[in-house]
Amino acid sequence: MAGNSTRHGLSVTSRALAILGAFDQQHRRLTLTELATRADMPLPTAHRLVGELIAWGALGRTESGHYVIGRRLWDIGLLAPVQSGLRRLASPYLHDLYGATLATVHLAVRDGRQVLYVDRLSGHASVPVVSSIGSRLPLHATGVGKVLLANAPADVRAEVLADLPRITPFTVSQPGVLSRQLDKVLADDYATTVEEMSLGACSVAVPIRASGQVVAALGVVVPGLDRGNRPRLVSALQVAARGIGRSIPGPLAD
Repeated sequence: MAGNSTRHGLSVTSRALAILGAFDQQHRRLTLTELATRADMPLPTAHRLVGELIAWGALGRTESGHYVIGRRLWDIGLLAPVQSGLRRLASPYLHDLYGATLATVHLAVRDGRQVLYVDRLSGHASVPVVSSIGSRLPLHATGVGKVLLANAPADVRAEVLADLPRITPFTVSQPGVLSRQLDKVLADDYATTVEEMSLGACSVAVPIRASGQVVAALGVVVPGLDRGNRPRLVSALQVAARGIGRSIPGPLAD
C-alpha cells in the first residue's frame, strides 16, 4: 500500500494520537505547523483535530499561540498503575517521613534518562524546590536521580554520563566524578546533592526495593547537610523505604 493511501486510511483516533505523539521532552510547545509536520498530516486536518483536543482538555494553548499538553491528560495519567498504585502504597510512609523530618519529601521513578516525580509533600523550611508532581528533572543533578541512575542499566548510565549539563555552579558535570559518586551510592545505599539542582537546596535519597529490584527512590530536600543531620535523615528515609518496599506485592496495579 502506498504511503499516501496509508495516511488516508488512518482512523480519526490514530490521527489524534499522532498529534499527541508529536510532543516529547524536546518538543513541549509546538505551533500548528510544527504539529502537522511532526504528525505527518495536512494542516487543515491538524487544525480540526487540535480544536477537538483542546475542547476535550487534551491540549492547551499558550498566550504565544503554541500548543501544549493539557491538564486532562495529566489527570488521566495519574490513574496509571506506576503512579496511582505506587502513590497509594507509599502515601502513609511519606507522611510519616514528613512528620519525622518536616522536610520536602519526594517519591520518584526513572523515566528514561530523567526522574519522574510521582509524589511530593512540601516541607516547612523555606528551600527552593523546582520539582512538582509529574515533573521530570535530570538524573545527574538530583538526589533521587542519582539513586536511580546508580541502579540503572549500564547503557542508561553511559548515555547520561555522555551529556551532563551544568544547571548550577555546583552541578557535577564531569563524567569521571559522577561515575565515582554513583559507585559510592551503590556502596552506601544512599545519595546526596548539595545545591546541584537549585541554589540553597540539598537532598538525601535512598532506593526503594521490591522483590530485590530498585523500583523507585525516596528523598528529602533540606537547606543544608552536615554530620549532624545526614545520618538522621538517611535513617528516616531507609525506614520509610523499607516499609514501602514491603507493601509492594508485585507489579503495581490497582
